[in-house]
Amino acid sequence: MPDFLSTVPLFKSLDAAELVKFGEMVREKAYPKGSVILFEDDPGDSLFVVRSGRVKVVLVAEDGREVILGILGVGEHFGELSLIDDQPRSAHVIAMEESTLLVLRRDDFRRRVEASPAVAWSLLIELSRRLRRADEKIGSLVLLDVPGRIARMLLDAANEGGSPLIEKPLTHQTIAHVIGASRETVSRAMREFQDQGWITTEHRRIRIANRAALEQRSQQRL
Repeated sequence: MPDFLSTVPLFKSLDAAELVKFGEMVREKAYPKGSVILFEDDPGDSLFVVRSGRVKVVLVAEDGREVILGILGVGEHFGELSLIDDQPRSAHVIAMEESTLLVLRRDDFRRRVEASPAVAWSLLIELSRRLRRADEKIGSLVLLDVPGRIARMLLDAANEGGSPLIEKPLTHQTIAHVIGASRETVSRAMREFQDQGWITTEHRRIRIANRAALEQRSQQRL
């Protein structure tokens, strides 16, 4: 367990002894595909780390429309805000595929924070990173048209994976839910990207073929 925790951004700056202590606190829980892990407004009493699989963080409108705030894979985490402010969950979290999560209770986490300034500092760094990413996403939604938003999302996904081949499966419907557009509009833009040679598809995966072109497209303002 400590070896895995050392790969998680929230914990990777901690020393081996601290990782062992956290490893003793967490418990694993499995979720089948499509299951709801958290409901919006649930009490916030735990931090979750994705051990395997993928989950999506979503808001659901009264008419059933879904907006994806984020897609989280192995090593990524959610629920840290409720560890700090004791407020209810701010969104639903749903398993996109069969997933295993590590669960860390708020009281256990707080005890470690109080005992170790390194843990508190690591949490602050991670929250700052999340806020910067949120600012970038808001800017993209406000300033870019749909093709520009798609280009930015594809580049971000490739950067996260460190490879031109985006390993996370991204359906047109998922992209539409993330950027706030219709699936038809996304499909049309993706076809244009392929026709222009900017992207290719390989076994349902997307490969960035012309990064410079996508970078330029993602910077065109409305």
